[in-house]
Amino acid sequence: MITRTAIFEGAIKPGCEAAFFDAIRTRLAPLWGQFPHARNARLLRVDQADADAPPIVMIQQVDYPSLAALDEALASPVRAKARATTLEILEMFEGRFYHVVSAGNAVEGHCED
Repeated sequence: MITRTAIFEGAIKPGCEAAFFDAIRTRLAPLWGQFPHARNARLLRVDQADADAPPIVMIQQVDYPSLAALDEALASPVRAKARATTLEILEMFEGRFYHVVSAGNAVEGHCED
């Protein structure tokens, strides 16, 4: 499995917090599931972080079955629409966003306290 992660580093402009997350939820999130081969879209709002952590507001992740499937998704017309919507929503955001792609499997077993 391949996961494409978008990291939103910075801050939401003052007074725009509710509108920002509402736009993500109602305008952008529905597009994530329309990407070809997309599986398991996740939106993670950062509530707490270490004192020396970068100011990450939000993390978005979408899983794909392979790099070829991800490449197909990124070449699709849905990406252009999602990108345009993202840029509109980012008018309420000060900072940057970037993507990382990772491969891996779930860790089997469990941790004990």
